[in-house]
Amino acid sequence: MPMTDIGSLNLAWSQAMVAGFVSAGISDAVISPGSRSTPLALALLRQAGLRSHVAIDERSAAFFALGIAKAQQRPVVLLATSGTAPANWLPAIIEASQAGVPLIAVSADRPPELHGCGSNQTVPQTTMFASYVRATHALGLPSADFDPGYAHRLAAQIVEQATWPYPGPVHINQPIDEPLVPTGNPPPAASLSPIRCSYSLSEPDRQTLSELADRLSGRPGIVVCGEMPLDEKRNNALVGLASALGCPILAEPLSGLRFGSHDRSHLCVGYNRWLDSPDADDIPPPQWIIRFGAFPVTRKLQHYLSGSPATQVVVAPWPHWADPARKLTDLLRTDPELFCTALLRKRLKPANAGWLEKFLALEQQVAEPDAPNHIRTIINALPPRTTLFVGNSLAIRELDSLSGHSAKALFIHANRGASGIDGNISTAAGIASAQGATVALIGDLTCQHDIGGLALTRGLDIVIVVVNNGGGGIFDYLPQRSLPEFLDGWRTPQHVDFEHAAKAFGLTYHRVDTTDNLSLRLGSALERGGPQLIELKLA
Repeated sequence: MPMTDIGSLNLAWSQAMVAGFVSAGISDAVISPGSRSTPLALALLRQAGLRSHVAIDERSAAFFALGIAKAQQRPVVLLATSGTAPANWLPAIIEASQAGVPLIAVSADRPPELHGCGSNQTVPQTTMFASYVRATHALGLPSADFDPGYAHRLAAQIVEQATWPYPGPVHINQPIDEPLVPTGNPPPAASLSPIRCSYSLSEPDRQTLSELADRLSGRPGIVVCGEMPLDEKRNNALVGLASALGCPILAEPLSGLRFGSHDRSHLCVGYNRWLDSPDADDIPPPQWIIRFGAFPVTRKLQHYLSGSPATQVVVAPWPHWADPARKLTDLLRTDPELFCTALLRKRLKPANAGWLEKFLALEQQVAEPDAPNHIRTIINALPPRTTLFVGNSLAIRELDSLSGHSAKALFIHANRGASGIDGNISTAAGIASAQGATVALIGDLTCQHDIGGLALTRGLDIVIVVVNNGGGGIFDYLPQRSLPEFLDGWRTPQHVDFEHAAKAFGLTYHRVDTTDNLSLRLGSALERGGPQLIELKLA
């Protein structure tokens, strides 16, 4: 029977769609309070089996949702009211799009008759994220005779669009008419069975594999691994392939290969310290390169790949073109584990023994840093299976150069899709909410940029290590350092009192100025639990 009470209709529609999300596997939602979004917020808050987090600042909320989705590898629902509120999501939407992180962004909107007439808090919302979403759903006002099955299947479709074939954000714009609060109790949501979806990737065809094996077998080459979701089965298959081909693996810290119990005998992790050394010049160019995961973080490795005339094979399951160097010769749309397993069934010959030994000798030369450093101190202090979130700019580059590798399993995350310094604290807080004990390593400017994100750390086991090196330390390594305006225009030293900032948001604060003190403070902070901020003063 159609409903005539608009407030109850709004809630009934919202409940049907939210129940569909949960049925499709959604477990978390992040809500920013607002008036127009009231029915949707009520539905989320009242839905059994759904964890709802409330974040006042929409920009922080979006990065918090991004962190949860990054950790869980499944979509998170994000809700905001109409007007400029959803516009604050844009940086996180861009990051999610370029990093392949699934999000479902639901913006409440004014009804159509209030658009284009000067009505307050009314802006065009349906195209707000058009370049960065996998799909946009510009819905109509809830209809009095809507079919719950339609809402159920719409939710399943949206979850699929955010998940497959290329994970990323989906935008839903939902206009809602007043009244926004129901006057009575809407009927209970219909009980509908989950919609079961199954996705699979196939191995490359036999001819492609045979031709590729002929070009790789017995020839000197390298494997390069960028950011990938952590997967031990994939790691074992990948190192097995490297062993069969007798080649090194240049593994970035976000690849999941540097830390864990898998075979690490072929790993090279110090390449930023030896790629431009005279000894490296003695190694002839590789005849082939296989790339897995995202394009590399640091310029030295980027330039090494860009300057190689070799066969360059990219193995990636997502329909995303990742070839900024324009050197790709072979693209295989398949799962890395499937690819490695299938190629291992071919009769592969390793390169001559001296090939791998040259790389491992360079690794040995730089195995121990010249002086104590905070990167190795933090890595050593982390208990097994701890999560480490690394900020952008200088922090991720120092981690890439100095982290080393070990059998201790660690989960390492960063926002490398668009590589911004915005929202890093909020993302780390979202990861901590989903994965538990988390350490975030960020710079002083990154911390200041997202200082409101500290509000989201309440009740979480998260330690934020702020490296205060007096501004944008990354620019010390870039050409801008020679400009007379360098200090004011690029280095930009700030004067934030991080102790006061920490206390304002309820975090325990510590200040250290040596790596020994950092190790002690970080160890005790992790043992104690709760939200804490450690300022490592280097300037």
